[in-house]
Amino acid sequence: MTFLESVSSPDDLRALTLAECEVYAKEVREDLVETVSRTGGHLGPNLGVVELTFALHRVFESPRDTILLDVGHQSYVHKYVTGRRERFETLRQRGGLSGYPSRAESEHDVVENSHASTSLSWADGIAKAHQIRREDDRWVVAVIGDGSLTGGVAWEALNTIAADDSQPPRKLVIVINDNGRSYAPTVGGLAAHLDSLRASNSYEKLLSWGKERLQQSGPPGRAAYTAMRGVKRGLRDMTADGGTGMFDALGLKYIGPVDGHDQEAVERALALAKDYESGPVIVHTLTRKGYGYGPAVADEADQFHAVGVIDPLTGKSQPSSGRSWTSAFGDAITEIARERDDIVAITAAMLAPVGLTRFREEFPDRVFDVGIAEQHAVASAAGLSYGGLHPVVCLYATFMNRAFDQLLMDVALHGQGVTFVLDRAGVTGPDGPSHHGIWDMALLQVVPGLRLAAPRDAERLVEELREAVAVEDAPTVVRFSRGNVGLEIAQLRRTDDGADVLADVPDGLGPDVLIVSVGALADRALAVRERLAEAGIGASVVDPRWALPVPESVQVMAQEHRLAAVIEDGIRTGGVGSRLRQELRADDSSVGVVELGVPDGFLPQGTRDEVLDYAGLTVDAMTEQIRARLPRRT
Repeated sequence: MTFLESVSSPDDLRALTLAECEVYAKEVREDLVETVSRTGGHLGPNLGVVELTFALHRVFESPRDTILLDVGHQSYVHKYVTGRRERFETLRQRGGLSGYPSRAESEHDVVENSHASTSLSWADGIAKAHQIRREDDRWVVAVIGDGSLTGGVAWEALNTIAADDSQPPRKLVIVINDNGRSYAPTVGGLAAHLDSLRASNSYEKLLSWGKERLQQSGPPGRAAYTAMRGVKRGLRDMTADGGTGMFDALGLKYIGPVDGHDQEAVERALALAKDYESGPVIVHTLTRKGYGYGPAVADEADQFHAVGVIDPLTGKSQPSSGRSWTSAFGDAITEIARERDDIVAITAAMLAPVGLTRFREEFPDRVFDVGIAEQHAVASAAGLSYGGLHPVVCLYATFMNRAFDQLLMDVALHGQGVTFVLDRAGVTGPDGPSHHGIWDMALLQVVPGLRLAAPRDAERLVEELREAVAVEDAPTVVRFSRGNVGLEIAQLRRTDDGADVLADVPDGLGPDVLIVSVGALADRALAVRERLAEAGIGASVVDPRWALPVPESVQVMAQEHRLAAVIEDGIRTGGVGSRLRQELRADDSSVGVVELGVPDGFLPQGTRDEVLDYAGLTVDAMTEQIRARLPRRT
C-alpha cells in the first residue's frame, strides 16, 4: 500500500517518520501532476507547498487548530492530507471537488473566499474569538504568500495584530510562503525587503549553531535542552539587533528564512513559534512554485500557476482552437497606445492574464503593476488622469468589487477620465463562486456618469475600447467574457446613439418582444428569436453596445413592443434589465420587462455552459420565460 492510499487524515500523517514523509511527498507530487494534467487547475502553487503543508498538519492539530490558506489555490495538498485524494478526478467540475477550500467538503476548510490578502484578518478575528471564549489551547495559523502580502488589507491586519498586547498572548502564527511570486513575480518595496531577508539566511545559520551546540554538549537530554535554549536566545538577539527590518518595527517576532522544502526545518521553525513565550510570530518559509516538476520549474512566465489540460510528461498544453477575448483586447490596447502617447495601463499582479504582455514589450515605461492592490491601482489611476494621461485599469471582473469606493469617490466624483477593462466578466466556469464576474454591472450602474460597454464580438471590442478611451471626464468600463471570441455578429443598422439592431421582427409577425442582448450572449438572443418565431411570436433583437446607462433608442424600441426581455450574464438584481425597467417606469410606460439574468446568489463551479444552464440562460429556458410573461393580445 502506498502512502497515497494509507494517509487519509492529519493523524495518519503525524504517524509517519520524516523519511516516510519524503516518500509521501514524492507520491503526492507525481499524483498531482497526473491528475491536474487531466482536469486543469492550479498546479504550480501546490507543487510548491507539499512539505510546508505536511509540516503544518504535523505541528498543529486541524481542525481544533485553524489553518487558513490565503487565496486557497494552494489547498490541493491540504485536501490530500484531509482525506479527499480520491475525489481529485472531479476537480473543478460541476458537482465535483472545489479548486479552493470548501466548508461543504471538510471540517478542515474554513475560508472559501479566493480573493487574496484576507487570511490575516480572519486569523485576527478567530484568535480574538478563542481568547474571549477562553479556548486558550487553540492555535490559528495563517499561510500567506509574498504576493498576497502586497494587498493593503493584509497590512491593515498586520497593523492590528502587531498592536496586540493581550495576556496571555493570542496563539497566532503567520507563515509567509515566499516564492517570489503571486501570479507573476512579486513587485514593490515588500519584495525588495523579502529579498534582503532571503539573502540573510539567518534562521539556517542559527539552526547550524544549535546543531553544533548539540554535538558539543553532554548527555542527549541535556544537550537537546541546551541547544533549544540557545536557539531561543539567538532569536531574541536577532530581534534585539533589528535584523528583520519592518517586521521588527511592527513588533512582530520573526523566524526565518527557512527552506520550505526541508520538512524537518519547517517543522522545527513552526514548533519554535508555538513555544515562543509571546506572540504573534512570523515564520518566513522559502518555497518554489512547481517544485519537483521539471516543466513547471523551467517555465519562467508563471511556473504553471494555472494550467488547462496538459501532457503530464512534457507539460505542453493542447493548442487553442480560437482567439481569446484577452488576446483581442491586448492587440487593441497596444494599437491604441501606438497612436496615443497618453495611454498608460495599470494591473494588479495580473499583467499576462489580462493581456498586457505585448503592451509591456512595446511600452515598458507606460505599464504599472502595483501588486495585489486594486484599491491603490484605481486611486493611482485617478492621479494619472489628473496628471494628463489616460489610464486603462485592467482587472478580472470579480476583483473590481474590491476597489468600488475608489472608483466612486476618487474617479467618478472628480470627473477623471479612467477606463476600466474587466476580463472574465459574467459566468466564468470552473473557479467557482468567488471568481464568477457577475456583480460588476449591478455595482457599477449606481456610479454617477459611468458608462459601461459589453461587446458581443471582437470587432465591437475594438470599437468600444476606442470609444471608452476617448472619454476624458468620467469613468468608462469595457467588460468581456472568459474564453474564445465567437464569430462576428454584424448589425442590420446602428441607431444615432450607438445601439445595434441585430434582427427585426420576422415577416408576417407582429412586434411582440424586444430582446435586449447584453455582451457575448448575442448568439443565444438570436436563437431565442428564432424559437419564438416558430411559436408565432414576433421578436426583434438589439445590442445596446453601451449597456449602461441604457440608450434612449433602446427605451423607445421597447415601447414599440408588447414586452422587453433583457438577456445578461450578470445578476438580475440591479442589472441592465432592472435599469431598463426603471427607465420605462419613469416614462409611464406599461411595457413589461423580463429580466433574464443570473439569479441572486452564488453560482457553482462547472463549465460556462453548465453554469449558464444552472442560471436558466439556455435558449429553451429563456424562450419559455418570455412566452410565460408575454401579455395576451387584446
